[in-house]
Amino acid sequence: MRQKSIFAAVAAAALLVLGTGHMALSDSLGASGSSSASAVAAATGGCGKTPTLRSGSQTITTSGKNRSWILRIPDNYDNNRPYRLIFAYHWLNGTAQIVDSGGSDGSVWAYYGLKQLSNNSTIFIAPQGINNGWGNSNGEDLTFTDDVLRLVENDLCVDTTQRFAMGWSYGGSMSFAVACARPTVFRAVAVYSGAQLSGCNGGTQPVAYMGIHGTYDSVLNISMGRQLRDRFVSNNGCTPMSPQEPARGSLTHITTTYSGCRSGYPVVWAAFDGDHTPSPNDGSGSTSGARTWTSGEVWRFFTQFQSTQSPSPSPSPSASPSASPSASPSASPSASPSPSPSPSPSGGSGACRVTATVNAWNNGLTQNIAITNTGSSTINGWSLVFTLPSGQTITNGWNATYSPTSGQVTARNVSYNPTMAPGSTTEIGFQATHTGNAAKPTSFTLNGNPCTVV
Repeated sequence: MRQKSIFAAVAAAALLVLGTGHMALSDSLGASGSSSASAVAAATGGCGKTPTLRSGSQTITTSGKNRSWILRIPDNYDNNRPYRLIFAYHWLNGTAQIVDSGGSDGSVWAYYGLKQLSNNSTIFIAPQGINNGWGNSNGEDLTFTDDVLRLVENDLCVDTTQRFAMGWSYGGSMSFAVACARPTVFRAVAVYSGAQLSGCNGGTQPVAYMGIHGTYDSVLNISMGRQLRDRFVSNNGCTPMSPQEPARGSLTHITTTYSGCRSGYPVVWAAFDGDHTPSPNDGSGSTSGARTWTSGEVWRFFTQFQSTQSPSPSPSPSASPSASPSASPSASPSASPSPSPSPSPSGGSGACRVTATVNAWNNGLTQNIAITNTGSSTINGWSLVFTLPSGQTITNGWNATYSPTSGQVTARNVSYNPTMAPGSTTEIGFQATHTGNAAKPTSFTLNGNPCTVV
């Protein structure tokens, strides 16, 4: 990734952009309505169609320029299933090809590590910036994003409530610009080590927001990341606070979820004892996409959002520009009550099916677990019990709580996914270390009932 070699270039770009003030950005949605936390999924034009797009490099003409991007479609793509979609923006002097391949870290780090974690549940897009950056002159990079999204959704089946954007450094700045200008299009963003380099047209509506930043970032100071975060603390109606951040030399990270936020619009801040990198490792000053905690944290943040199916369409990008940028965020919305605790396990016949997929490297692994309710009644509150092979220890997980972290483990639902309707599938997963045995568990029980393992 050559992170250190691009530090000076990013710093120079930051000074240039920050010194020019607001950039003129167009919002091709032409919509000013507020975001809805309970958005309903609509079938895109590509649902039910035989796709013409294929995974790999693509080109599109947008704003009078020929732009390139890379598309990754899940294996065994089902044109009747609406998929999650993630835009992953590269850093200054990075490329879409490195985002797509994972660079020197390999496929484990493709799309900032999320492609591996997705287990073929997500469509990924890696756009290529002009001059390997995201200057977003006159909003051209936003228009590029709109045009690619429109093309993809006209050909592939996308869940319109499950669009996300992410990126590091300049790519994080572009993700922030997307949050500002496209709050009714993108459900959430993850900004790694970002600053306001690509503009902020609008920036007054709520968007679920995750920020990740090193406490001694020598390129884009952490104060810049805090400024981005605080805009959405305000927009999302969260209770202002100064989150705890790790001490210098601790080689740890601290993740804080803000309280008081509007329901469906969380703000999460992850500060780590480190410099300008998207792949810090706890307990080490080195960086590695294979061993970083950031991919698991971001995947957990994105996959907490649920959707419901409806034939009613939702807004798609159009070509009309919006009003001029707003200089500051609007007043904070009123806070919504915190979600109620998840119920105790009950209901359901206990019939279940589990598919576990492991991706391992020399001393680490990720495991994705798909739990299907094959019974005839709804399960309201669930716990999945399995035994890890000797030497495996869970370091982080998503879409469930895990206790203990080794031996016989119980994964319990979290507040947003307690219910499993008949025939439905809930996906959970975790990252773990191992001492040589990277095998997956051989048996699982759901609420005390054995599951079929496939």
